[in-house]
Amino acid sequence: MRRIAILDAPSNLGLRPPTATSVPGCAKAPGALRDHGLLDRLHARDAGCLTPPRYDPGDWRPGDGVCHAPEIAAYSRRLADRIGAIIDAGEFPVVLGGDCSIVLGSGLAMHRLGEDVGGRIGLVFVDGHSDFRHPGNASYVGAAAGEDLALVTGRGQADLAAIEGRRPYFRDVDVVVMGIRAQDEYRLDLQAAGIVTRPVPALRAEGAARSAQWAREQLVDCAGFWVHVDVDVLDPAVMPAVDAPSPGGIAFPELELLLAGLVGSPHCLGVELTVFDPDYDRDGGYAEEITAAVVAGLLPARTVAPRPDLVAARRDLSARADRAPEPPDPVQERRAAAAAESVPLAAAAMSDGGNLPGAPAEAAAPAVTMHGVEEADEVEARPDDEVEERAEETGAGEDDDDPPVATRPLGQAPMLDSEPLPATRPGMLRPRPGTEGGFSLPAQRPAFDLGPEEPADIV
Repeated sequence: MRRIAILDAPSNLGLRPPTATSVPGCAKAPGALRDHGLLDRLHARDAGCLTPPRYDPGDWRPGDGVCHAPEIAAYSRRLADRIGAIIDAGEFPVVLGGDCSIVLGSGLAMHRLGEDVGGRIGLVFVDGHSDFRHPGNASYVGAAAGEDLALVTGRGQADLAAIEGRRPYFRDVDVVVMGIRAQDEYRLDLQAAGIVTRPVPALRAEGAARSAQWAREQLVDCAGFWVHVDVDVLDPAVMPAVDAPSPGGIAFPELELLLAGLVGSPHCLGVELTVFDPDYDRDGGYAEEITAAVVAGLLPARTVAPRPDLVAARRDLSARADRAPEPPDPVQERRAAAAAESVPLAAAAMSDGGNLPGAPAEAAAPAVTMHGVEEADEVEARPDDEVEERAEETGAGEDDDDPPVATRPLGQAPMLDSEPLPATRPGMLRPRPGTEGGFSLPAQRPAFDLGPEEPADIV
């Protein structure tokens, strides 16, 4: 059995201020859920709390990029460290947010893990909004919680989309989006990128349990997957305590079935829960509803055996690192240099494929893609008998309840970042008409509601 470890990540750095001089209340969500006995009801280990930096937009103005970007990047690295430690211990991490920007930390942790074990890690993105705003489809960006899916798939400024030179954290083909509304503003951009989606009407037509199985089948080529859940996937009639409620969501029983179908697989590596705001929950009733749904949905995770292949692979890598320090890797140095140089290029190239003044004419390639090309000649084919022997050691393919996912031995997935992002090529994104009387951000997702000409009324 896997032991569940609950880690608080109460960051609200990715949201706009609800009112002038105020801060978003989702940072209080982990405490509210704990107050309703979440740990005891899940028989989970308390993995502590990762305290975020202070919420302070300062002198941020529209056009400055993503607000709180340095703080979010630093917090994401620390969160990735904590998630990695939980997985290394053979436990199942449940991360309590906070806003949706915490997916950058979990995405970074999953990319590190995938690189260590020689396979790709997928993402099941359960959210009422696509969170796919980026410089290629919007006049400007501002709030990471409205751009998190774009960032973790490699779109946007490099200090967030390419932390540690890793870009993307999840490839487009390894992402499944569920629960968005049928009229989501960026649904065509997701389609152009090759990201598969199941909006609420289709999810309800197929049923939550079958939709979970469908999501797992989309990620059959991955060594594992992470689950992101934004509680605004629920309909406001049952869950209005979020920053951007949107009609047409699912109900609590559907969320329970969806979670159970996802975490019941040994290939599910962890779950995060985001955007619940206790400031809109005066009597604690919504916190109790969420707690009950999470407990019911995550119970199957406790019945699944830990993944010995992942734990053993990470332990072996750690032991080798302890035995002999390795000399500086020139490839890693080139990746870091490329990521640093691509910060101004990334936003312009995502927009129209052009170059900034003074920039070289050649488009900058993602640093991790360059890494994969440079090391391609060093990859050796594994003999068939060695593959079979490794499969027997790891127990791959022995889970009869989950045959579509456990069919390939660890390490046989395609290499990370083996091809460029399709949606970064010019002309693939649909044009967006301008608005009269100045620009206004779409209402679908948290952002700083300021026009490019207006001063920020934020203290």
